[in-house]
This record gives sequence, structure tokens and C-alpha cells, in this order.
Amino acid sequence: MANKIYYLASCDTCRKIIKSLPKDNNLAFHDIKQDPITEAELEEMHALSGSYEALFSKKAQLYKSMGLKDKNLTEADFKKYILEHYTFLSRPVFIIDGGIYIGNTQQNILKVMKAFENK
Repeated sequence: MANKIYYLASCDTCRKIIKSLPKDNNLAFHDIKQDPITEAELEEMHALSGSYEALFSKKAQLYKSMGLKDKNLTEADFKKYILEHYTFLSRPVFIIDGGIYIGNTQQNILKVMKAFENK
């Protein structure tokens, strides 16, 4: 399995994180706006994370504007919305050596850096 990053090229936070990565990171870069994630890719992320909700961004503007925050969403709903619109994927998502790292919290990015150190 290739190491990957799913990100949004237009996102300042994603760009800043990518700049901070080791130069020899050997990641396959996947811009989710230019190249929407496939169901197979999402299922791979789900298999690693254990839940679609963990991959879902509740910070997305559409989450509020579509009234989703007032609904009781199921795992099937989270999957459907992530596949429908890239903004619902919590970004960035790293897959490194079979581990998954979701989102841009400082704690998560530290784990990503540690994963690179262990290569």
C-alpha cells in the first residue's frame, strides 16, 4: 500500500502542513477537489480508521448550511456526504505504513512527523 496524503490544494492549512513534511516523504499526493475520492479509497480509509464519522469534517460550512448538525447522522450518512462533496472529508488524511492520521490538529501532525521519523 502506497503512502498517501488526501488534501485540498486550495487550503492554507494543508499547504502549511505539506511544507513542514520531510523532503523525502515519498507520499502520493491526492488533491480531493481536482480528483474526488472514490468509494474504494474511502472504504480503505474506513478500514483503517474504523468509522466514517472519524473521517467526516463537522467544520465544513455545508455541514451547518445543509442543516446536518441538527440531524442524527448514521455511518451510512457520513459515507454518503463524504462521497458527495470533498468538503466533508476531514483534511488532510495521511496513510503511512498502514496507519491513518486524520485532520490538522497539532497532536495529529506530530504523530505524522513521528511516523516519518520511524521510516
